[in-house]
Amino acid sequence: MAALSAASARPVTLTDTALQVSGLYKAYDGQAVVAGVDFAVPTASCFGLLGPNGAGKTTTLRCCLGLTRPDAGEIVLGGHPVPAGAQAARRRVGVVPQFDNLDPDFTCSENLLVYGRYFGIADATIRSRIPALLDFAGLSGKASAPIPSLSGGMKRRLTLARALVNDPDIVFLDEPTTGLDPQARHLIWDRLKRLMAQGKTLILTTHFMDEAERLCDQLAILDHGRVMAEGAPRALIAGHIEPQVIEVFGDDVGRWAASHHDLGERLEVAGDTAFFYCREPAPLLAALADEATNSGLRYVHRAASLEDVFLKLTGRDLRD
Repeated sequence: MAALSAASARPVTLTDTALQVSGLYKAYDGQAVVAGVDFAVPTASCFGLLGPNGAGKTTTLRCCLGLTRPDAGEIVLGGHPVPAGAQAARRRVGVVPQFDNLDPDFTCSENLLVYGRYFGIADATIRSRIPALLDFAGLSGKASAPIPSLSGGMKRRLTLARALVNDPDIVFLDEPTTGLDPQARHLIWDRLKRLMAQGKTLILTTHFMDEAERLCDQLAILDHGRVMAEGAPRALIAGHIEPQVIEVFGDDVGRWAASHHDLGERLEVAGDTAFFYCREPAPLLAALADEATNSGLRYVHRAASLEDVFLKLTGRDLRD
């Protein structure tokens, strides 16, 4: 881990800002895709950018990386203004794209070597980093393995290792665990926590709300190109949602829920599920205990989560 742990020796000031976005605006054909977005990412933290499909996340990230020119607003990435200083900024940035784009004609180590050359790093330096990078990704012994022989989880971990070949200060991760099984997801989470412990800054997009709750120090929820809410995950849950949720399932649940709506502070019905949001769940639980057997209803009682906040702010309608 020598090549990766070297970053931890650099002094880190948590009040420093790795990414500052102010008044970001971008439109296509007169339609605003990003409509005045503001957020700041402290150094050595994980910041989540959440939102349904079409919310403006990808355009925001592309603007931050200097890949798309905004129509208005200011971006400072790693101390460099973007897009004017995007090339200098990207030298200290790693990117894990949403879809793996490893070269299938190269082995694992060759993918890392070729990618490192894009940063002007000497081959000898890259080769010295490869063992630690593969070990970090749980791919020790796979240096000579061809890409087609790897599982989906292995490819995803190699893509993460590749993003670290230039020892970046800031890492952008676009849905890094999509399509992975639980074991692979937990391994990725562990590796991302290690990076934060080394002082690296992570900027994460994900559709997994439990992932955002586990990893993010702060996050912003986007919809229709605007920030709907921003803050720490637990603070957002406490500020936007009643603390207890009871999900009731079954045939004709809508009629049953309507006749018991006064047992919760708020009720939402989606398909065959009624969501009761409660501060005091005991009356509803008592009603369910009395009637569930006869009515055929089933229910789950749980604490409110970030997903509840997300759905309240962005709605339950399907997005394409």
